[in-house]
Amino acid sequence: MNMRHEQISILGLGAMGSALASSLLAAGREVTVWNRTSGKAGDLVARGAREASSVEEAIGAGGLTVTCLLDDASVREALGPAIRKLAGGMLVNLTSGSVRQARELAGWLEGYGVRFLAGGIMAVPPTVGSEGAFILYSGARDVFDRVAPVLGPVGRPHWVGEDPGFAALYDMAALSGMYGMSAGADHAVALVQSEGGDLETFKREVLQPWMEQMLAITVAGANVSESVPDEYNPAMQATGLENILSASAEAGVPADLAGHLHASLWRMQRAITVG
Repeated sequence: MNMRHEQISILGLGAMGSALASSLLAAGREVTVWNRTSGKAGDLVARGAREASSVEEAIGAGGLTVTCLLDDASVREALGPAIRKLAGGMLVNLTSGSVRQARELAGWLEGYGVRFLAGGIMAVPPTVGSEGAFILYSGARDVFDRVAPVLGPVGRPHWVGEDPGFAALYDMAALSGMYGMSAGADHAVALVQSEGGDLETFKREVLQPWMEQMLAITVAGANVSESVPDEYNPAMQATGLENILSASAEAGVPADLAGHLHASLWRMQRAITVG
């Protein structure tokens, strides 16, 4: 399929959809935008985008359609009346959702002859188009090979497999890791704050450099099996975790902020028992 000189239609102008459209315009792509509610396309139109009044019009304008909406239900609702218009075309879904939803969407679209690529945006709106942004894609490799150069300006394209659910799988798993870090940081801040420590100094001079130093080690050592590498010394780790939990209780830090510590302690205790 000819991408019609890299014409792209973006469905959805929330913070992320707008960032995608902005990056593509900056790269010289021809962009058509559609949003359920009007009034969000003004800046993009001023920069050269075309605003469509309907999903059907947006699909008809571009060689590639990209959905970036609230959720899976929003994607199906938007595409439903226009699905036959999309028949024979290409759709990239950059809407967050589950593995099951991505697979079911792929099956639904396949029934109408739509070539489909699922995606996961590994960036926040302000960093879309930056050097650090990357996009996960899953689906047919030939579709990825045709789409990747077109959508390259929004973030480095990374194909993770033929299974359309894998982009969502990797996206959700990576976000889980991020929220786990966030939970740890929240707990650390609460602990220092509860005892009257200098919070800003702690965050700037202790927490951030320490987390940056340990990030690579933490990712490399991530393992949910019962085995723990010898260098981790599970008995020592378990004692350290118990000390942190005791200090948290003494400081009155809410127990629900320590969930990640309890999970780590359980893992180390299991390793000691098995060992």
